[in-house]
Parts: sequence; structure tokens; C-alpha cells
Amino acid sequence: MIIGLIDHDRGKLNELSLQMLTLARQLAGQQNLPLHAILIGAEARPLVERAQALGVSTVHLAQHASLSEYAPGAWAQSVIEVLKAANPQAVLAPGTERGNEVLAHVAARMNLPMAANCTEVQPGQSYQLTRMRWGGSLLEESRLTGAVKLLTVAPHAVATEEAPAGECVVKEFTPALAEKDLRVRVTARVESSRDKISLAEARFVVGGGRGVGSAENFKSLEELAELLGGAVGCSRAVTSLGWRPHADQIGQTGTRIAPEIYFACGVSGAIQHMVGCKGAKRILAINTDPEASIIANADYAVIGDLNEVVPAIVAEIKKAKK
Repeated sequence: MIIGLIDHDRGKLNELSLQMLTLARQLAGQQNLPLHAILIGAEARPLVERAQALGVSTVHLAQHASLSEYAPGAWAQSVIEVLKAANPQAVLAPGTERGNEVLAHVAARMNLPMAANCTEVQPGQSYQLTRMRWGGSLLEESRLTGAVKLLTVAPHAVATEEAPAGECVVKEFTPALAEKDLRVRVTARVESSRDKISLAEARFVVGGGRGVGSAENFKSLEELAELLGGAVGCSRAVTSLGWRPHADQIGQTGTRIAPEIYFACGVSGAIQHMVGCKGAKRILAINTDPEASIIANADYAVIGDLNEVVPAIVAEIKKAKK
């Protein structure tokens, strides 16, 4: 069998898990194997239906009083218990912070190899993999061996595809957690005071770079994002200047986005930033420099002052909405 670990936060599904399950189903189908999934925590139960829609035939649901909040060691122990009981050919997880962290713990405890950020997988005695390296600037062809193959799926490398829903069996179990499994865990949360659409899930993203000029000038970008029902992001340079919080950063060390359109305003297009927006279906760059790296990576470009171009776009959208 093939098993997929579903990432969620208190029952809120991370959409990258659906991409992972799509690849896992393809991998299982190529070998005529069943597809199972692991859900952890009581609040994960409502996600069984979403897993079923992706072709999962059995869900292993870990239930324990200490699993109400995320603890990487406890999640890893839950995966290990399923792994030992079910003896799968492979365990996949989404290439999220949690997915990579949990499988890394599993690999260390089980003395198994693990491959991160895979984009393609071909089964066999050893898996033939294509995976992202160096922040997505390099694609590596490699082989993964081991009694159980552990791998994570690169964000936005696979499009989510639902499958005809069949019967889905839920197997509840209580993992045997030790004190060491809970040494690292979430103990408190400070939620953002701003009610906004998540960068990772927004269909439209308006991003600003150093070329925006100031924190004040982001108001026009915020207005454009609001009209589109989207989110505002920024480059690392902007967060370094203190114009926007780190939560708004797009890039290798920030959020990876996959909108319908990414409006890159005054963004130079450094490789670290491009890693974060490479999942965008279309990129519209607005920049005064025709030689900026972002222009070469954009589908559309406007060479001009963003402080004139963005308000003009806003005006046209408002006119169209009347």
C-alpha cells in the first residue's frame, strides 16, 4: 500500500495535502496498490470525507489527549505505529513545514532514507525521483531505496485531481506516546489581528518590492488586492526595511504562492523570491527597469512607475464594477 500523511492545523486542511494525495494515488494506481491516509488528532475527523474524495480507501485516525496541538515527535510516533502495523511500500507527506519535519523524525527514528520536495516519482525496487534542490533552481534526478520509501511532495508541483469516491474505512488508534514525544509542542498561539485572505491560498496576489518606495505606498497595492478579493505580499527586502511583517513575505524563506495572477510591483526578481512565486499561473510585472530579472520571468510586463500604473488599474477595475 501507499500511505499519505495529511497536514492540518486543528482541523483546517493544508491544501498541499490534496496535491500530495493526488501523486500518492497515481503512484498507488501504477502498482495496483491501495491508498491509505493518516490523520492525527480529534479535530481531523471531518477531513475523512476530503481524503475519500481523493481516492483514499482507509484512514488511520490517531486519537490521544496530547494530540490536540501539534507536536512533531508525537506526530512522528503516530506515523511509525501505522508504518509498523501496515508495512506500506511508501509514506508520502506534503512538502510543508510539518510534512518535512514529521517525516524527518520518522526517518531518523526508523533509520530510513527520506527524499524531500519531489515533483515526479516512478515506482520500482528503488524509486526514480525528480526533486527540487537549491530553492527550485535545480531539478535533481535520484533514486530512493529502503524498506519503506519516505518522501515529501514539492508545493504546487502536482495539480489536485479528485477521484470517484468509494468506500472509506476509518481505523482509530491511540498511539503510545512517551514524554520525549512531547518535548517540542505548541503551547500557545498569538493569532494575527488582521482579517485577511491567506497568501498561500489567495487566487490573486499583489506583491511589492523595494521599488514601492515606502510602507505608505503599499496602500494602493492593498486597494488593488481588496478589489480582486486577493492578498498582499512582499519581497524579503521589504520585510528587512520594516515596511511589512514577515508573514507577508513571498519566497524561499517566506510563503510559496500559487495564484491565478501574481502582480509583482517593484520587485527585482531575485531567485529566492522567484522560488516563492513559481507556482503562479500568470505573472504580471510592473517595473521601471526593463532589465529587471522579474521581467524575464513574467508572462506580462508593464514598464512604468508602479505608483502611477497600480492606481490606474484600480480606477479601471472600479469603473468596470459600476
